[in-house]
Amino acid sequence: MSVLVFVENIEGKFKKSAFEVVSYAKTIANTLNQKLTAISIGDVSDTALESLGKYGANKILNVNSEKLKSFINQAYASIITQAAKQEEATIIVLSNSFSGKGLAPRIAAKMEAGLADGAVGLPEINENNFRIKKTAFSGKAFALTELTSVIKVIALNPNSFELRDEITTPEITTFEADLHSQDFNTIVKEIVRTTDKISLPDAEIVVSGGRGLKGPENWGIIEDLANALGAATACSKPVSDAGWRPHEEHVGQTGIAVSPNLYIAIGISGAIQHLAGVSSSKTIVVINKDPEAPFFKVADYGIVGDAFEIVPKITSAIKALKES
Repeated sequence: MSVLVFVENIEGKFKKSAFEVVSYAKTIANTLNQKLTAISIGDVSDTALESLGKYGANKILNVNSEKLKSFINQAYASIITQAAKQEEATIIVLSNSFSGKGLAPRIAAKMEAGLADGAVGLPEINENNFRIKKTAFSGKAFALTELTSVIKVIALNPNSFELRDEITTPEITTFEADLHSQDFNTIVKEIVRTTDKISLPDAEIVVSGGRGLKGPENWGIIEDLANALGAATACSKPVSDAGWRPHEEHVGQTGIAVSPNLYIAIGISGAIQHLAGVSSSKTIVVINKDPEAPFFKVADYGIVGDAFEIVPKITSAIKALKES
């Protein structure tokens, strides 16, 4: 018996969420007195693979093939399933990222496993049953899901579990999966990434703006604050609908759900549709000149005032602190 964790990479580099799932899976493995095996798919250096040992991976299966340079949902699911069977893994952990949301249900179906996606905490383990807290209703609520199946698949939300150092020297081996033509029925020919921006789902800090910014010409104060904090930028739905900002920055019920350590909302009233996509944030700071804005009811910290006066002062203070 073992625990298997899939570690996602972008162009050969592991994201923070990959280390998070290793730490999460290692904690479960320790509880069950089992070993942790990680599987990596893609062209990743040995040095990068060895870095997984910092968080407790005992063994690493490396899958490197020219056909798998781009993410292919069905092929990746087949590989992870075969690896799970070889390692006799009864628990499979992966990140609830864009890729993970497609992989997790496929793996669960292939393994006849129970699935808990959007997990935000460690499972309560009672014999073979797992009780897991997860997000529900587009992030508006939490649910407790009980997995009673022998094999379990858990997709962990990014930024919902802290990194835990547990240094090991992992054994790195090449894994050869048996793939078939149907695994490549859908091929991703090209992935175009915005390399100069922080990915919203992975961001630890998000600075978001709403209609209170009055127009796209004023977005500089959002970007300046984000740059000072090393944060991603986001916006409310009315802002993206108006064309002030691209739709990929829209967070909310019909946009991207985020769960950063810090979410700063500037000039956003806090409609329920927006709150649905940001409620998993660990700390929420709201800046709005309307003291009756609904967002203040869920904020950890609030500033009532003019964003055009307050935000530049915050940015200047952060820059001064960094330079000191």
